[in-house]
Amino acid sequence: MRKAIEKDELQSIILWGPPGSGKTTLARIIAKITRTHFVSFSAAISGVPALRKIIKEAQDRRRYYNQKTILFVDEIHRFNKAQQDAFLPYVEDGTIILIGATTENPSFEVISPLLSRSTVYILEPLSQEDLKNILEKALPDKEKGLGKYKVKLEPKVLDFIIELAYGDARIALNILEFAVMTTKPDTQGIRTITLKTIEEVVQKRCLRYDKTGEEHYNIISALHKSMRDSDPDAAIYWVARMLEAGENPLYIARRLVRFASEDIGNADPQALQVAVAAMQAVHFLGMPEGNLSLTQAATYLATLPTVARNDKRMR
Repeated sequence: MRKAIEKDELQSIILWGPPGSGKTTLARIIAKITRTHFVSFSAAISGVPALRKIIKEAQDRRRYYNQKTILFVDEIHRFNKAQQDAFLPYVEDGTIILIGATTENPSFEVISPLLSRSTVYILEPLSQEDLKNILEKALPDKEKGLGKYKVKLEPKVLDFIIELAYGDARIALNILEFAVMTTKPDTQGIRTITLKTIEEVVQKRCLRYDKTGEEHYNIISALHKSMRDSDPDAAIYWVARMLEAGENPLYIARRLVRFASEDIGNADPQALQVAVAAMQAVHFLGMPEGNLSLTQAATYLATLPTVARNDKRMR
């Protein structure tokens, strides 16, 4: 991909990865390097009428200036299959080069004709070292980071933020920024961030959870990562956080069922039974009693060994 970007010969691609893994950042890098006209488009907030306008402008640009157009579509899975069909003829005739970003499996969420004309790149969650580097660079950055503030971090604060972020740079940066912005400076203008500060920030952010927006996907991704990392305490935390913020308990239950099949599979066949039983219990008991079934299932799944994800093996 790097050579294609540098030579300005990029073809249509799908970027698949969890929130905060760098999909949008990679698109911005492409926009900065390429000589091709770059247009950013969000499937979450824009529809087909806006897309038609972009396509018309791309056709004119190609006809009059012989210039290609790269169209970056964030959250392409938000478009249904009929809406995705609108891209197809213009990808085929070269009017646009499509870059689609998704947190969902493109085999299920992107129509086959688009997939067959695109290369899928899988972006993995960032490592702890990657996250630490990102946070350490954000602190002194006066232009885009927190460099205009005098910030003092107590020991282990960065490690705690990294633990909460579970590979998601966006969560890590948001926690750090929110902590700095909500901490009052002392007489010397220094804002001291403690472990308690971070705990309070996370609790406040819980109340700002958006069930249909970006934070929704950030938190469910963190739940998956906590179970994959065999951390039952963290799994309880993320389940409780979603429930406290008003998430649909059946949605959480479905994600547990999916995790049991995708990440555990035959390493423990009972995992799927436990997850399905938890979903049935939520149906039968309702809330708040059903939350015990969810946390029981989440902690059970978090104690089991994971295997190569079944969806990847099937591909």
